[in-house]
This record gives sequence, structure tokens and C-alpha cells, in this order.
Amino acid sequence: MPPQHASPTHPLNRPYRTLLTCFVSWKLILFAIVLGSSLAGDAYDTSAELVVHGGGSVGQIHGSTSGGGGGLGIGGLVSRLSSWDAIYFVTAARRGYRFEQEWAFGAGLPFVVRCLLRGLEHLGIVSPSAADEGGVVPEALAGIAVANTAHLLSALVLYRLGQVVWRDQTLSLVAALLHIFSPAGLFLSAPYAESSFALLSFSGYLLFALGCRAERSPTRRDLYTVLAGVLFGLATAFRSNGLLNGAPFAWEVVRHLPNLPRRPTDTLRRLVALGVGGVCVAAGSIGPQAAAYLRFCSGASGAVPRPWCQGYLPSIYTFVQERYWNTGFLRYWTAPNLPLFMLATPMLMILVKSGLERLTDRRFPVADKPAESARLLSLVQSTAAAQVLLAVLAATTYHVQIITRISSGYPLWYWWLAGSVIRGEKTGTRNVMFMIIYATIQAVLFSSFLPPA
Repeated sequence: MPPQHASPTHPLNRPYRTLLTCFVSWKLILFAIVLGSSLAGDAYDTSAELVVHGGGSVGQIHGSTSGGGGGLGIGGLVSRLSSWDAIYFVTAARRGYRFEQEWAFGAGLPFVVRCLLRGLEHLGIVSPSAADEGGVVPEALAGIAVANTAHLLSALVLYRLGQVVWRDQTLSLVAALLHIFSPAGLFLSAPYAESSFALLSFSGYLLFALGCRAERSPTRRDLYTVLAGVLFGLATAFRSNGLLNGAPFAWEVVRHLPNLPRRPTDTLRRLVALGVGGVCVAAGSIGPQAAAYLRFCSGASGAVPRPWCQGYLPSIYTFVQERYWNTGFLRYWTAPNLPLFMLATPMLMILVKSGLERLTDRRFPVADKPAESARLLSLVQSTAAAQVLLAVLAATTYHVQIITRISSGYPLWYWWLAGSVIRGEKTGTRNVMFMIIYATIQAVLFSSFLPPA
């Protein structure tokens, strides 16, 4: 354990207060940028105002602004934060998936928002008729609340995860602070799935890491493994790239297979736990796909089956992404998209560099027990492999600019960058400056409905 600092107010002696203070300060800066952008006039696209205030003003519900939704106040803030893809999440939370293209967005956030509002309605805090009287303001506000709460909790979980894996309080705290100032920026404050995905992913990694340290209790270790799979599966219900969180399970299976002839009972038990956990990860994607198949392909609704129903592995998500968003291998490699590749390059380089360095470095001077050290090393390397694969997929298949936000749910690069900052390396300092500058500029562009997003 690192020595305690003499000053009781030192950040390392009050890590949770430090994280909370930085979190609140950063959010206030971002929200001030959003409100300030509304002074420049209407956003390029005003669809968010139509969604948030359709049928009435925010003031009719909350009494905090007078009409329309533009300008300063809670109405203007909610409208600006509910733009871009947040519109899909807000409307899905209100009335479910109605159109085919809406299935491109994970069902996790709309489900949580609906459950939250139903609970508040049951307690009498929110009127059941609020949405009918003044648009979907309750869903938008609930989505913003869920996103910001999840972002704070994910930073706290990442701090704890760093302590379990590295047993280094300074590294853990700096990494958690970097997550607060993530280049994902306003996407972690708006009704998007990124912050909830990060919370569930970090929590899953935390349980997996606790299982790695449960050397004396195989039952507890296997229980942690299965529960980690459940959380990863829930994360996948928020974002499809959560499937990459299956890497630790596959990595451990490969590592344990050679032990099967020598220790068949213990190894088989471990493989079963890993298999169950892996199935749970996949279930987060298979469940929504199955629901869509029953709706569009079974003929129960009377509609003509869609083309994707005839696929070898029918997937509405893949079909919708290709048809409505033109994603696919090298489809984004066009000259007009070159600026977006340039904007994404710093984050791609961070993911690849940190991942490859960890994959090629087998030293793990943390755990004093060889078996525990080997398990933690396996976890860290599988995490590295997952984020390298994410970078490759983003560069070749996705809309590349989203890498700055979907990378926010992967812990390894935070640890790598935190180590660079602690060692005083110029590269680390420059990367942190890039993160803050990018997130600040992005807040202006996002709230004005200007790319990239």
C-alpha cells in the first residue's frame, strides 16, 4: 500500500470527495457551455425541441421555463442534451420501438427510464399524464438523470477496480479522474447509453477481478465469474460492443484447457462457470434480436417478413445499421469522411498503443501469489485485446468518430494513460490536454447539432 500523505486534505486521503468535486465541477462547465450555445440562436436541427416539447412547453409541467424550449433554463438544457441519437432513446422510452430503424439503439436505457418513471409515478412524484400534457419531458429528464448518475458511479467503480487489480491508490484515482474528463464529453451527460454501459462494464470487470483474487474459495470465484457475465450481458443490452467484454471468458477458457487432463474436476468446474458467464454476455445481444425476430419475422403481426429474417443468423441490428446508417466493412472509407478519421486518430492511437503494450508485457508485479498474479494478468491482457479489437472495428466498420465515446467503457487505456501522467511523461500530458479540449469543443458542437457526433 502506498504511504498516506500527511495532509488530511490531500486528494489521496479523500479520494471519493476528490472524484465528486471534480465530477460536479466538470458537469457545471459542460452544462454552462450547452446553455451558452443556446444564446447563439436555434440549433441547426430543432427536432429535439419538437420531441421534448411536443404538445406543450416545459413550463406547463415543471414551471421552470416559459414556452418553446429555446433559450436559457431547464427547457433549453433538456432540448440541447436530447438531440442527435438521444431522440431515439427518449422516444423509445416513451412508447417503445415503433419503427424498424429504432432497433439500432439498445433497449437498456429506455427500459431503465421507463422503470424509473413508473416508480416515481407510483410515489406520486411524477404525474402519469405529464407526457400527454407536455411532450416527453419526463423521459428526457429521466434519461439525463440516469446518464449523469451512471457516469459518477462508473468513476467510483473504476477507482475501486484499479485498487483491486493494481493495488495502487494513486494510479486508481488518476484513472478515475480521467474517466470523468473522458473525450466522450457530453455523451456521458445526455440521454445516451455510454455512461450506463461504462458503469455495467466496470462493475463486471470488478467482479471478475475479485474472482481472480478469490484463490482460496473456488465457489466464490466462480460466483463472481457468473455475476460478471450477467453485468456484461446487461451492458451489451445498452451497447452492442459490449460483446467484446466476453474476451476475459474466452481468454480464461484457453488458459485452463491445458489443465483438463491433470485436474479434470476443478478445471471442468471452472470451464462451466466461464461458459455460463459467456452465455450471459451473449444473452444481452441475443435477447433483443429474438424479440425483434418474433415481431417482424414470425408473421404474428400480419406484416410481410423483412429481408433480414431470411439471413443465416438473422439480426435486425446488423440489417438496420447497414441499411439506415450505411455501416459495414470499409463503407466509411470515403474522401468526405477523411476529417472524421483525423479527429478519431488520437483516440485510436491511445487504444491501440496501450493495448499492444499490455499484450506484449507479461510482467505483473502486483500480486505476491503466482496463481492470483496469473489470473489478474489474464484479465488485463484480455481487456487489452478487447479494446484493440474495438479500435480496429471502429476504423474499418463503424462510423469512426464514435470511437471517442464508445471507448469510455474500457478501463485499460485509463490505467495506461494514468501511469504515463504519474511518471511525468509528455505524451501523457498531451493526451490529457487533447481529451479536455476535445470534450469542450464537442460540447459546443453537440449542443448546436453540428458534427461530429
